[in-house]
Amino acid sequence: MTTVTTGAARRVSMFSGVNATFIRYELRRRFNRQTTIFTLLLPAVLYLALFRTGPNNATLPHGNFAAWMMIGQAVYGAATAATSSAATISVERSAGWMRTIALSPLTPPGYLLVKVVCSVVMAGVPVVIVGVLGAVTGAHADAQVWVTSLLVAWLGAAVFAALGIGMGLALKPDVVMHMPGLTMTGLAFLGGLFIPLSGTMLDIARFTPMYGVSTLARYALTDGYMFNGEHNSLMGAVINVVAWFAGFSFMAIRRFAGSTGRQ
Repeated sequence: MTTVTTGAARRVSMFSGVNATFIRYELRRRFNRQTTIFTLLLPAVLYLALFRTGPNNATLPHGNFAAWMMIGQAVYGAATAATSSAATISVERSAGWMRTIALSPLTPPGYLLVKVVCSVVMAGVPVVIVGVLGAVTGAHADAQVWVTSLLVAWLGAAVFAALGIGMGLALKPDVVMHMPGLTMTGLAFLGGLFIPLSGTMLDIARFTPMYGVSTLARYALTDGYMFNGEHNSLMGAVINVVAWFAGFSFMAIRRFAGSTGRQ
């Protein structure tokens, strides 16, 4: 009777197999020279190129345009770093690592959790870099804006870590290595990270993955208002983030289950 109960408990444990040793191993793999140049330095370069390009007489409730652009590039950098980091799972899949995982106690949700956590940790580096650049180049905002906005930009990378895992499991390594940067740049334009959106473009942006995170990150700075006076709903942004994270996570778990033979 005891054996049956223990086996049932293991089957219902969603995150079975997750442990500190595996997490440390994953973190060491992510911080290498090959991943730093594009994912960590590009957001800084884009910020320096764009932080003076705001609309004439642009005003915000709790800061200036440089702060608005800094937050946008922090979101972009975190999302790109998380997606690129998570997408390296494609190499593991091609090397047969998925079959090894299938023989371990690690469940698909547990594996996804470790990948997301490690990718989000990686995503914190470009957020710090862009934040420091903002501080030394004239980005002005209330103290709570700095804390809240950069924290949301960092944690919001979890959405794109789940996307990166799904991409890594669906595509071949030689293809997926080019996809995170291109995909995140396209989503960043649609999400209004590089230029303020309005009208039809803003209506389209509200249904894209980057919109929710960017709106939440900038909300403390803008109170939800765009430069032309349009207002972004806080609840709409929350729903956007939750929906896309759930969708990307479901896709990643299903792809992982298929790659290991688990159903």
